[in-house]
Amino acid sequence: MTIRCHPHALARMEERGTSEEEVIETVKAGERFAAKFGRTGFRRNFAFGETWRGKQFNTKQVEAYAIQEGTDWLVITVLTRYF
Repeated sequence: MTIRCHPHALARMEERGTSEEEVIETVKAGERFAAKFGRTGFRRNFAFGETWRGKQFNTKQVEAYAIQEGTDWLVITVLTRYF
């Protein structure tokens, strides 16, 4: 299985403080759920313990939305939540 990131997803990752490694790990080992437009969502929490935009957070949640192409995944966009 190969996991690729669309240029839109790469831009959102940079904007939202998520690494490509975190997105790949989210797709490989995260919770899987159905999403709109026939896409699949993946969600995973990561220990964070750092500051993001001036506030301290212990957890970073990454959501990756992808489409399946054969046995591969193309990540379309990424959301990140801090708490």
